[in-house]
Amino acid sequence: MTERNTPALETPRLILRKFTEADLAALYAIYRDEEVNTYLPWFPVKSMEEAKRFWQERYAAVYQEEQGYQYAVCLKRDNVPIGYVHVSMDDAHDLGYGLLREYWHQGIVTEAARAVIEQVRKDGIPYVTATHDRNNPRSGGVMIQAGMRYQYSYEELWQPKNILVTFRMYQLNLDGREERVYRKYWDSSDVHFIEKEPARDAGHIGRKENAGKESNFKRISPGPVDSPGGRGLLYRQLHL
Repeated sequence: MTERNTPALETPRLILRKFTEADLAALYAIYRDEEVNTYLPWFPVKSMEEAKRFWQERYAAVYQEEQGYQYAVCLKRDNVPIGYVHVSMDDAHDLGYGLLREYWHQGIVTEAARAVIEQVRKDGIPYVTATHDRNNPRSGGVMIQAGMRYQYSYEELWQPKNILVTFRMYQLNLDGREERVYRKYWDSSDVHFIEKEPARDAGHIGRKENAGKESNFKRISPGPVDSPGGRGLLYRQLHL
């Protein structure tokens, strides 16, 4: 573990830190809920044993890397995880998040995501992307509130659930290169398009000024991308 891997952060309401083995009960509560995990690329965990394997594979292993961002989202009052925020270290720099249902609609994930994005910016990551199922526009509202802009939509036969999904891709450039668009999902999908006003679905969540800027992208095809290669690893998100 290094100081560049999931450094502890604080916001007005939250502590953002690494998950530990002592958090397994909380992690199990987050990942076992079928509704919470509807829009996520895994099936709900069914036991504490599965939760432990999930923690070992998706958290403890990542914490051994040179750099990473795999945060437990905790309220300051008790420092118990109620959700998570991730940014992947592949070339998508994909932002993912999840939250227990009883904490939805309180701005918690937006608060956490903004803090993690700021840390990513400080650490020199040039951009972050995020995707959401078009049937889950509230997740797009979180992306808008975090400062991200819609770029394009695409279809994917989504695994491991093996269902056809239309995703919307959002991006925030952190290094001033506003023309950059991460194209891999566009290039790898036979069905891709730019929606005229996708922010309308999430406008009751997203800031009005960001929703207004959103429509600028209806005239623009995806532009240059920095790195070649395979698909980015995605964390699809839930109702928030």
